[in-house]
Amino acid sequence: MAGASTLKPSADLFHAYEHLTTIAQLLGGQEAKAPKIWRDLLEAGEIRGLVRKAGQRLPASVQAKKALLKELHYFENNARQMRYAEFRDHDFFVGSGVVEAGCRTVIGQRLKQSGMRWSVRGANAIIALRCCILSGRFEDFWASRTR
Repeated sequence: MAGASTLKPSADLFHAYEHLTTIAQLLGGQEAKAPKIWRDLLEAGEIRGLVRKAGQRLPASVQAKKALLKELHYFENNARQMRYAEFRDHDFFVGSGVVEAGCRTVIGQRLKQSGMRWSVRGANAIIALRCCILSGRFEDFWASRTR
């Protein structure tokens, strides 16, 4: 098993669930849900097993078959970033919600206040400044600027 320092970021688990739902709908109609076994395999990071199970049955239409194969390729192509059980063992997040909330807090709250207008250069400067302040690196930033 890889050490924590060699782990790559995960593909968002909830985004992967959406792909599972798409596969279920291709096979069973718009109201279909992904079977528990598929969800369990995904959670465990057993992507090969998931692809094998989900691909056991192919739809009749050529268009649906192409769509199913595209969805299965999504899992095959991202399997390395879908080792969710391993990532959780290292206390890593497997969803993007934390990062998205951080962006809203750090960037959105500052740049999107009422009446504000920014140039790209000005927005980039204020984002860098805000990140330095919130990460506790404000003094380091200024120390590096005076050298």
